[in-house]
Amino acid sequence: MSIDKQERTRGELLLQISDLHIEGQSGEIWQPIVKGVDLSLHRGEVLGLIGESGAGKSTIGLAAMGYERPGCRISSGKILFDGVDLAQLPVEQKRKLWGSRIAYVAQSAAASFNPAHTLIDQYAETAVLHGVMSEAEARADAVDLYRRLRLPDPERIGLRYPHQVSGGQLQRAMTAMAMACRPDLIIFDEPTTALDVTTQIEVLAAIRDLVQQFGTAAIYITHDLAVVAQMADQIKVLRHGLTVEESDTRSMLADPKMPYTKTLWAVRSLQREPKERPVDQPLVKVSDVHAAYGPLKVLQDVSLNIHKGSTVAVVGESGSGKSTLARVLTGLLPPTQGEVLFQGQALAGDYRQRRKDSLRHMQMIYQMPDTALNPRQRIGDIIGRPLEFYLGLKGQAREQRVRELLEQIELEPNRFIDRLPGELSGGQKQRICIARALAAEPEFIICDEVTSALDQIVAKGILKLLERLQKELGLAYLFITHDLATVKGIADEVVVMLQGKVVEQGPLKQVFTPPHHEYTDLLLGSVPEMDPDWLTRRLAGRGEPGRSDA
Repeated sequence: MSIDKQERTRGELLLQISDLHIEGQSGEIWQPIVKGVDLSLHRGEVLGLIGESGAGKSTIGLAAMGYERPGCRISSGKILFDGVDLAQLPVEQKRKLWGSRIAYVAQSAAASFNPAHTLIDQYAETAVLHGVMSEAEARADAVDLYRRLRLPDPERIGLRYPHQVSGGQLQRAMTAMAMACRPDLIIFDEPTTALDVTTQIEVLAAIRDLVQQFGTAAIYITHDLAVVAQMADQIKVLRHGLTVEESDTRSMLADPKMPYTKTLWAVRSLQREPKERPVDQPLVKVSDVHAAYGPLKVLQDVSLNIHKGSTVAVVGESGSGKSTLARVLTGLLPPTQGEVLFQGQALAGDYRQRRKDSLRHMQMIYQMPDTALNPRQRIGDIIGRPLEFYLGLKGQAREQRVRELLEQIELEPNRFIDRLPGELSGGQKQRICIARALAAEPEFIICDEVTSALDQIVAKGILKLLERLQKELGLAYLFITHDLATVKGIADEVVVMLQGKVVEQGPLKQVFTPPHHEYTDLLLGSVPEMDPDWLTRRLAGRGEPGRSDA
């Protein structure tokens, strides 16, 4: 059968995976990862794959393309795409499908784009390479899809390089790039993980519209149950490489049958016990801070206090200045005005002028573990480096502390200490980032979307771990997030930002109790619910005051 693009008939069987077994290499031993999974997908249908970190979701999604991730192999089973078994197809022929008839939207756009080329050049490359369009046609098509995905300044944003746009904008640009050849099948691997709730609505709506308009089939991999409720026709629940439960979305949401599925449903909500507001001197004080990238003003008159043993959550949509504030605090971006005080002492704007002890006491956990971890260093060295640099630990003492930190983040030391980051799941990599920050024994940790890559079960465990460490060590946290459910579970104080300014701040209960600032109200109303009709209702009745598509 030809593997060239066929005429689409909605509802036809497009992908059938039978008894799929995938193994992963650990040293000289091959261990099972996926253990006999079956799935069927028809044209125009969306299948949601959910499950906790390490369940095999991404591995199965890549296998649906006939792709084996590094360190893995398809040991048995069939992967029939339009009647052709991708498990047996030579790589040269699979490459004709990849990007053309089968596309992939990765979890980490920042790690997937080439930093040396503009967004629109990378968009056009695939379409031109596969002979779908001329370069001029591809560039015009890119602008059209940028507009559909509500990217700002769609006519010119493609001329930017990946580092010149926010994480949310980059994820939308990758979604557009996947649609360049109008593929038959798209694998969406956590495509809204990095997005704030208001941007997420636009991306989900655009993905749903594009899938419906072009009759595209999709596998939607996520740990966010409310998101998969809006996107999927069918849901498959996975655990430890096995299918736990599978049914149509409405039936599963209304009446999950298996105990594990019910557990996933039950861990969505966390509640923070209210504390009295501290009256002592703040550990960290941000006073009238302004910051800019060249002529572009990003922060304007930002002030906030963070006390020992407390958590301040900073929320706002992509481009609101949350991560820029973190860069100012850590000295990566000197403020143009204002100052940052730590324990009452003003910090130098440039981290290179700060004392080593100041650097040790202020650590950061980054949003993108794929770009934050050195892919060539083993886990023991990644966690061990700050132990040696800041605390002078070497040899056996260093290794023992590394093992203790791995146990704290619930990764078994003997299994993980000698692995490379590429051998870990997204959630496991983020936990390594947390352990690396804890290794310096800091007083203040900036958490930049630290649970966005984690499934609900692991995220809940991490939040409980952070809370326990806070109680035991008196740690202060600045928690940057777009997940308002996480805010309710972790924050004592909330700072709401829009276009580089603080529009509302105060204790958690005060900020989340009406009446709200109109932008806070927009954020709260944009949190997806476990209802398949929520997105449709939200799009039909929304109003967006003060909205920025930055």
